[in-house]
Amino acid sequence: MIHPAYSLALPKARTTSVLFASPHSGRDYPPEFLRRAVIDERVIRSSEDAFVDLLFDAAPDAGAVLLAAHTPRAYVDLNRSAEELDPALIDGVRSLPHNPRVASGLGVIPRVVANGRVIGQGKISLAEARARLAGHWHPYHAALAGLMDEQITLFDEAILIDCHSMPHEAIDSHMATRGPRPDIILGDRFGASAGAEIVERVEAAFARTGLRVARNAPFAGAFVAQHYGRPLRRRHVVQVEIDRALYMDERTIQPNQNFSALRRALGGVIAEVTEIGRSQIPLAAE
Repeated sequence: MIHPAYSLALPKARTTSVLFASPHSGRDYPPEFLRRAVIDERVIRSSEDAFVDLLFDAAPDAGAVLLAAHTPRAYVDLNRSAEELDPALIDGVRSLPHNPRVASGLGVIPRVVANGRVIGQGKISLAEARARLAGHWHPYHAALAGLMDEQITLFDEAILIDCHSMPHEAIDSHMATRGPRPDIILGDRFGASAGAEIVERVEAAFARTGLRVARNAPFAGAFVAQHYGRPLRRRHVVQVEIDRALYMDERTIQPNQNFSALRRALGGVIAEVTEIGRSQIPLAAE
């Protein structure tokens, strides 16, 4: 299934309560948005979790759904609340209680991209902001919420693997005195968005490939994990952040020589993680 905001890759048979989503790998930039920008497209694309949808595209082969955004993060950030509107960018929006993401320009409609670089001059209208949300944010989250509900109906459980990538430099200062830098950071909001056993099994699947894994610092999970993660209701969300240097040239935004090898390794991780969602399946789901 293809929608302007996302694509949905379905397995021949849905056999696991695990599903995968990539909310930040979208790269369908509206031409008018690019024309109005004061930075070039390559700089704008620095906000993307580029190619993450391709890294996880083996999910349907393992019996799992893959929801992949088409919407670029610089246009609408699907991992923010629809209420996180930036009064410095959107005309007619009232200032809300202090929100560090919005204050830094990273609301649901971003004012800046990586390293604080401003996307465009001036403000956009509230009508334009609402149109972006109506065309992109709401359809994506309607699809995601529907998938989570379907998993509960089919399997009495939903386990969302929310797939992202992180700039290589993003954890340099954080990890300076904390030992080897991780390749993967799993976020479960310190236990609030996913059950401990599930997170442990996801961590083990990545670790078995030789990747170094850390949890929650500096990325514990954002809106998707906070909004959809309800472990006591058997709704689990684990955010996955992958070091971009493992698979791409961050300067040119192109896959590097390790891309295919990492993609194959993640195929094994996907196969192992989907097994988590087969341990208590009540029936086969077509």
